[in-house]
Amino acid sequence: MIDMANKQASPSRVAKQPIVLPANVELTVDNNNRVVVKGPKGELHLQAHHSVQISSSREESGVVVQVSEKPGASDSKMHSGTVRSICNNMVSGVVNGFEKKLIMIGVGYRAALQGKKITLTVGKSHPDVFELPEGITAECPSQTEIVVKGADKQLVGQVAAKIRAFRPPEPYKGKGIRYADEQIIKKEAKK
Repeated sequence: MIDMANKQASPSRVAKQPIVLPANVELTVDNNNRVVVKGPKGELHLQAHHSVQISSSREESGVVVQVSEKPGASDSKMHSGTVRSICNNMVSGVVNGFEKKLIMIGVGYRAALQGKKITLTVGKSHPDVFELPEGITAECPSQTEIVVKGADKQLVGQVAAKIRAFRPPEPYKGKGIRYADEQIIKKEAKK
């Protein structure tokens, strides 16, 4: 039988992996566990959980960031893996950025971009207008395509989901706004 009281929790497998920073990225951590990542595509902030330690060291491969658990905190294992993944996404976002592509399928469905506003015509009596938040840009390569871009992965996904929510794809004909890589399982109509 395993003695659970004396068993030490092993560190998170995700948190064990170090994050190697590219040369043009700067990551700083203050005393309040606030992480700031600066890069060519912008600056991102994260308030890390109090049960997680973030440290950086300079090695021959560059600056390496390590996320570890604080001793004595009971929930630090799960938070350390999450914080490491978020920090890695922040580094990737300020270097390469993230994008989500949406496709509109339906007769007369179209999108138009005017400054920071997207006007969607999706079969309603009026066009829907969506204002893009700060840090997000969009493109309309054609009338039926929208590409949402930004450095913050969570915000890009959230904006794409809000645009999709104006007319989610329906299961009979597949009309609506969908992600480019989304598969819609169609239902058979009543006969």
